[in-house]
Amino acid sequence: MTAVAEGFDRLVEPYRTELLAYCYRMLGSAHDAEDLVQDTYLRAWRAREQYDDTRSSMRTWLYRIATNVCLTALEARGRRPLPSGTVAASDPLAPFVQGEHAAWLQPFPDSAPAAGDPAGTVIDRGSLRLAFAAALQHLSARQRGALILREVLGFSAAETADILGTTVVSVNSSLQRARSRMKEAGVRQERVSEPSAAEQRAWLERYMKAFELADVEGLKRLLAEDVVMEMPPMLNWFSGRANYGLFMEWVFSAAGKDWLLKEVTANGGQPGFAAYQRVGGGYVLHTLQIFTVTDQGITRNSVFQDPDVHAVFGLAARLDDRGLAVA
Repeated sequence: MTAVAEGFDRLVEPYRTELLAYCYRMLGSAHDAEDLVQDTYLRAWRAREQYDDTRSSMRTWLYRIATNVCLTALEARGRRPLPSGTVAASDPLAPFVQGEHAAWLQPFPDSAPAAGDPAGTVIDRGSLRLAFAAALQHLSARQRGALILREVLGFSAAETADILGTTVVSVNSSLQRARSRMKEAGVRQERVSEPSAAEQRAWLERYMKAFELADVEGLKRLLAEDVVMEMPPMLNWFSGRANYGLFMEWVFSAAGKDWLLKEVTANGGQPGFAAYQRVGGGYVLHTLQIFTVTDQGITRNSVFQDPDVHAVFGLAARLDDRGLAVA
């Protein structure tokens, strides 16, 4: 690597983590976010001689490039919803129906924003929550950009207009519409009622213990009355503690009661686990489950069966009896 390249890397590398989080919020996919950040850095390298530090900061310049990359990607890829934002609720015992959407919202592994990264302090972890990411999917691409840049990242209206290549008036208009849509989604209320990380982990540990014992009544005691479960890429989703219990009774009847669970965290601290089902002499990866926990208990369980999601979280496909990955 040349001295010029090394110098450029030192300038731009501190922003990688926050750009990754930004691209995830814009696209709703951790895998796509990785690709778009790589594209951002490649474009920045090619345009490095055009950068003028008297006109904008390095951070603003990189966000301008990343935003253009994201907006172009969104033109081709569209939005990534969750089933609960797409179709009506279903019976918990109804047959599974495969969704026709090409892509669904994905969770974001907490390993992605590396601990100790100097840019990590600028990341609003609450704005990575699945509920927030799902609500963003209802906004147009530019509304999404205006809301994230202004309210999450703290750019001024003038800086946001520069990044989006538009006017301050347009930014303010987009922001107003975005705020209205987000309010309709009830995102702010959910974030305010969120308990501490330690409390959320305690809820998860109790849930995992009940799950490993196939204790359906124990699981139900940890749920909010209006709890939601959804399972992309299946369209099936349902709400209510009673429906949740019926579904879990079916799960343990159909898939057995011998499970091995691996704890994970996602989307800025949401608790979850990978569920491995007993098959033969070991365990096979079944689902990744990410929980939303509020003061009322578990309000949502988002269950992912997408191999791409499992890969982003680095989950082994098989484990032996000791819980070790099988090659």
